[in-house]
Amino acid sequence: MQKFLLAVDKLSTRAGQLSAISVVILTALICWEVFSRYVLNNPHDWVFDLTYMLYGILFMMAGAYTLSKNGHVRGDVLYGFFTPRTQASLDLLLYFVFFIPGIVALVYAGVIFAADSVAINEHTTQTANGPPLYPYKMIIPLAGGLLLLQGFVEIVRCIICIKTGEWPKREQDVEEVDVDKLKAMVSHEDEKKGA
Repeated sequence: MQKFLLAVDKLSTRAGQLSAISVVILTALICWEVFSRYVLNNPHDWVFDLTYMLYGILFMMAGAYTLSKNGHVRGDVLYGFFTPRTQASLDLLLYFVFFIPGIVALVYAGVIFAADSVAINEHTTQTANGPPLYPYKMIIPLAGGLLLLQGFVEIVRCIICIKTGEWPKREQDVEEVDVDKLKAMVSHEDEKKGA
C-alpha cells in the first residue's frame, strides 16, 4: 500500500514541478513585453491574456502537489496539539464532508467548461485577436482530477494513522528553511569549533 501512496505522491510532485515551468515562461513573457512596449514601442494586447492563463495553470496545478507534501495551511491552532489519531480522525471527517464533494463538483464543472470551450473554439475576449482559451480550460478538470486522486491517498493515510497511531511516510521534496533550526545548526557548529 505504501508504494501506491508514494506513487501517487510522485505523480502529484511531477505534475507540480512540470507546471512550475509556467513561472519561467511567465517571467520571460512579461520581461519581453516590457522591453517590447517601452523600448521597441510595440506592445502586444494578447500578452495580458497569456500571463493570467500561465498564472492560473500554476495556481491550479499546485493543489495536488501541495496536498502531497501536507503543505496546505490549517486554520486550527489546536490541531498541532492533537495526537496523530485525533488529527487523522478530524482530517478524515473533513475530507468526506468538504473536500470530496467540492473537488468532485470542480471536476464535473471543469469537464463541462472544457468541453463547451473546445466545441466553440473559444478565444479570449480581452482583445480582438485573443489567444485560444480552451487549452487553459482543459487544465481545470486535469488539476481537479489530480487533486481528487491525491485526496483519496490522503484518506487512506488517515485510515492508516487511525489504525496504527502514526502518519505514514511521505515522499520528501523541497523543505522550507526553518530559521530556528538553522540557528541551532550554526550554534552547534560554533560549539564544535570552540571545543
